[in-house]
Parts: sequence; structure tokens; C-alpha cells
Amino acid sequence: WDAVYERELHTFQEYGDTGEIWFGEESVNRLLRWMQKHKISLDAAVLDIGTGNGVLLVELAKLGFSNITGIDYSPSAIQLSGSIIEKEGLSNVTLKVEDFLNLPTELSGFHVCIDKGTFDAISLNPDNAVEKRKQYVNSLSRVLKANGFFLITSCNWTKEELLNEFCEGFELFEVLPTPKFSFGGRSGNSVAALVFQKTKH
Repeated sequence: WDAVYERELHTFQEYGDTGEIWFGEESVNRLLRWMQKHKISLDAAVLDIGTGNGVLLVELAKLGFSNITGIDYSPSAIQLSGSIIEKEGLSNVTLKVEDFLNLPTELSGFHVCIDKGTFDAISLNPDNAVEKRKQYVNSLSRVLKANGFFLITSCNWTKEELLNEFCEGFELFEVLPTPKFSFGGRSGNSVAALVFQKTKH
């Protein structure tokens, strides 16, 4: 991933191109609409897990969210998102190079955590993917406040599989509409977008 973000960083520096938006612009808009619909407070602490180029952070900041943090384990991604945020003239965004599976204890107390593809990437890790998924759920549990929301967009997992992965400590709050496709007489969704709420205990 570092190599990908290094390329995108170079492209941004040279041409001002922000790079790939994972799952496309519609996925960002879907998350933003949900935040507005549920009147998430503009000073709510929001964490973008695996922020990549930081496009979601930029859009949140433009909507007036003032307590937003983006983390990515790739220093190049954080450098890229930092450049984009600076170019947009935004100052109310915190960026950190962090591995979500091994977070420092001071990173906690978030009202909303958002994941667009990071859980997917962790799940594809050839070294002990099952254990890494468990670590992810534990990290999420630790950083998210009780009753906080977790918005996940995935192209690798179905709604049912995600419900199974996040069954401990989280309950399904809402299923977000995603594009449908038809193939061989069957229809389905190529992307799952769910909102979980952390249970009190």
C-alpha cells in the first residue's frame, strides 16, 4: 500500500490529482448523508480508519465537522492526505500514522468510526487473517464510545458475514442502500454498507 500512496502522492504534487476514492464518490456521499440524517453533532469525535487520501475527512470538514481524525498505517497515505487537506485550507483535521490493530491507548472516545475498505484489506492478509479480524473488533471496541456508531463499507463481506464478524459488543443499527447488480438471473449487492451501534456493556 505504501507504494500505491507514494505514487498518488507524487501525482498529487505534480498534477493536483487526489487519487482514488475507494468505492467511488457515491460511497462518501452515502456516509455523509447518513451523518446528516441522524444529526450527528458537528463536534462529535469522528475517526476515519485507514483514511488513505483523506477525501472523506475533507468532505466531513467542509460540512462543518470539527473533531475529525484520520489514521493510516502508511506514512505516504498520511502525507498525501495532509497535502490534500492543506491545499483545501482545512485546519480542524488530525492525521496520525497508526496501525489500527495496535493502537496507542490515548486514541479513544470516538462517537463515530468509519471504515471504507480497511477491514477488507485486513481480512485479505495472508498471515493469520482470523486473528487480525479479532484484533480489529477489539480495537474498534476500545476506541468507540458506548452507543457510538460504526459505519462500514465492504466489497468482500456480505451483510450476514459482517453481522457475524461484529456480533460481540455491536448491534446492527441500519443497512445503507448500495448499488444492486444482476447476474445469471440473480440479483445482489456488490458492496455492503452497514451501520453498527456499540452496545453499552
